[in-house]
Amino acid sequence: MPGKTISERNKLYAVIFTNKFDLYIGERARRIEEREIAEKEVKRRYWVIKGITANRGHVKGTARIVNTNNDMKKMKKGDIFVSTMTTPRLYSAVAKASAIVTDEGGITCHAAIISRELGIPCIIGTKHATKVLKDGDYVEVDADKGTVRKIR
Repeated sequence: MPGKTISERNKLYAVIFTNKFDLYIGERARRIEEREIAEKEVKRRYWVIKGITANRGHVKGTARIVNTNNDMKKMKKGDIFVSTMTTPRLYSAVAKASAIVTDEGGITCHAAIISRELGIPCIIGTKHATKVLKDGDYVEVDADKGTVRKIR
């Protein structure tokens, strides 16, 4: 019914452009709005990211968000590996890292085990690291305290 669509669009709509324009109305537009507001709030609120120490240590370096095989080519030796979680397929990027930071995980997760094997600092379970940090951010990982802080 065209009248209902126009009425819904007048209440709330979202337009997303990737390779084409996508128009969302109603409940789908509300979910997009909530997600965008939540992401902005997370970025604004978290100056220091806290997590669980999986392996102690303290380093500074350039953050690289790595979640896919394609992202691995961004990693350079000494960068900080930041991901939702690590998996064996991402190992070649993890091996270059001076520290690991993940959104998810517990003390027996892949990132925790690999960090101890490689002897590098690791903070897991931050929940927000991949939303707060961006590629190229210079960060301080203090795994003795379980914190990650943007320096610049």
